[in-house]
This record gives sequence, structure tokens and C-alpha cells, in this order.
Amino acid sequence: MSTSTNTNTDNAAVKPSTPPEPTQPPRLIPSLPDDVALNIIARVPRRHHPTLSLVSKSMKSLLSSPLLYAARSLLSCAEHFLYISLRLHTSHFMRFYTLYQNPNNPLNPKYSLIPLPLIPSPSLVGSAFAAINHKIYVLGGSIKDIPSPQVWSLDCRTHKWEPAPNMHVSREFAAAGAVDDKIYVIGGCVVDNWARSKNWAEVYDPKTGKWNSVPSPIQIRDKWMHASAVIDGKVYAMADRNGVCYEVKSGNWETVDSDLDNGWRGRACVIDGVLFCYDYLGNIRGYNVKEGTWKELKGLDKGLPKFLCGATMANLGGKLMVVWESKNGGGKETEIRCAEIQVKTNEAGELWGNIEWSDVVLLVPREASIVHCLAVAL
Repeated sequence: MSTSTNTNTDNAAVKPSTPPEPTQPPRLIPSLPDDVALNIIARVPRRHHPTLSLVSKSMKSLLSSPLLYAARSLLSCAEHFLYISLRLHTSHFMRFYTLYQNPNNPLNPKYSLIPLPLIPSPSLVGSAFAAINHKIYVLGGSIKDIPSPQVWSLDCRTHKWEPAPNMHVSREFAAAGAVDDKIYVIGGCVVDNWARSKNWAEVYDPKTGKWNSVPSPIQIRDKWMHASAVIDGKVYAMADRNGVCYEVKSGNWETVDSDLDNGWRGRACVIDGVLFCYDYLGNIRGYNVKEGTWKELKGLDKGLPKFLCGATMANLGGKLMVVWESKNGGGKETEIRCAEIQVKTNEAGELWGNIEWSDVVLLVPREASIVHCLAVAL
């Protein structure tokens, strides 16, 4: 009897227990399904995201997830953000900044540049730049006068740098542009061997992570490119002597119209098929490719200086952003100034601009300079 009792007791002791039910993650917003909460959160402007990230771990994770930014795009809630790279001569480093806009805040500056983490190769000189979706790509450049094939990408959702596949050849001062979610890079290398000749122009597809050569006629293969832009599916690359353009759809190469070639100065941008840059008198003007004519952007006489020392421009959601350096009197600092301009063509075909705001967005050491600026939709 005693043995039987012990056996029953042992069997009872090893009887498997019911496993606990898995813990459900907390909802983004209590009492609301997560799909409804996502629909709400996606509509919140990004300037409030730092505050939202303090609500919970799940909320913080959502704010940097592809799901949120896909929802923002579907709901037409994506916002356009300006990114600017500066060469800080005190450290010889290139650093990226993003423009923070909060015009309704009476306490802090309405417009200011916020520094981002340093690119892993900050001493690059002569890199090309392109943006696809939420990423900015830094292509090539030289390190201690040696051209590099390196490519870095900045995820603008998280502001983290990641290495991308290297180009086939090393480049500096190349032209670059994005068409149909692919990056085209032209020139920036000496065509002195078969590999560089074959890959004078390359295309990168982020979906496959691969670079492929783009066939090009030998007579157009200049080394240095001082400017680039994309207009109507064509990548324009401006060399020291002349410019070329590559039509992605047909694969054809063309020489650039002489009026555009002679009138294009500095780092330009394209809005509604019109390329904007500054002329030798320091005025902003636009070139209509279909008409083949330059026209001055009127209405800016009293609001902007003459850009005799140059300016950098970007298309920010259809508005013209102009960034330039201004010496701060006799001080040791340089002002980085920015203006947002609404542009339109009137019934007479004239280009007119309305300055929505213009202000100092950053003070930097006097020797610092603007490298590039471009916009990203998030």
C-alpha cells in the first residue's frame, strides 16, 4: 500500500502543467486597435516624433519603422525635409545637417540646422550625392587625394549611416541623379583602362544592391563634372568644356544645348521642368528645357542678396530652397542662411518668386563652406 501511494504521488508531481498564454504586446493607443492607432499616428508631423517616442517602447519602435512611413505616404502625409552638408575647415570634415522648421514656436528659433551623426568617412572630398525614397547616398569622393569607390547611405528615418555596395570604379567630382528609383553616376574618373572605360557611367539599383555599367560613346567621356540634374527622365552632367545628358528610357546620349551649357552655374535644382541656378550677376534664373530659354526669377530684388559667391539650391516639395554663406561682419563666424521661395509662371510666361521666409539657420567657423543640399520626403 505504501509503494502504491508513493507511485501515485510521483505521477501527480510530474503531470505537465498548462503553458502560460503568451503575453500580448501593449497597444500603441489603449482601447484602440493598432491599425486604427497607426492611421492616427501617421498623421502626426515629424517634429512631434521625439515627444511621441517617450510614450512607450512600442511607440518608439514604430516611429522608425517602414510601416509608419508607408502609411504616411498612402495617407499623403509625407513631409519634405532639407538636408545640407557642410565642410568644416577647422576639422576638414564633412558633416550633414537637417533643417528644423517650427514657425509656431515662440521660444526656440523658428528655423535651425540640426547636426547629424558624422559620416564614417568624413574627410571625403568631391563626392556626388543622390536621394531615393528615405535614403541619401554619398557616392565616391577622394580621401587624401585618392579617389574612392565607396558609397554610404544615410537612412533619414533614423539618421543612421550604412555602407552600400561600392561602385565598379573610383570617382571624384562625378555627376549623379536618380531616375525611376535607380542612381546614375557619370564621369569623375580618368578613362585610362578597360574597366574605367566600360564603367565611365554606372547605374545602381537599391532593390538588387548591384551596380551595372551604362554604355557610353567614347567621345563624351570627360573626367570632371561640376554640376548635375535630372530633367524629364534625363540625367544632365556638366563637364568643364561641355555638357552631356543621358536619357534613361531610350539609353541615348546627347550633347547639352549651348545656351544651357553656357548659362548653368553652380549647384542647381529642377522644379516643374525648369532648372534654377544663379547667373554671373548673382541673380536667380530658370531654364525651360522645352522652350530652350533662360528667364530671370522676378520679385526677389529686395529679399535676397546678389549671389556673386554662389548659392546651393534644392526642390523642397515644389518650393525653391536657396542656401548660401554670409560673412558675419568682421567676426570669426560665417552665417549659413536659407530662404524658401514659392515659384510660379504667370500668364505672360514670366517666372516670379515669392519669399516665404529667409533667415540665418546656423553659425559656423569662418572657413566653413556649403557642400551640397537636397530634399527627402518622409
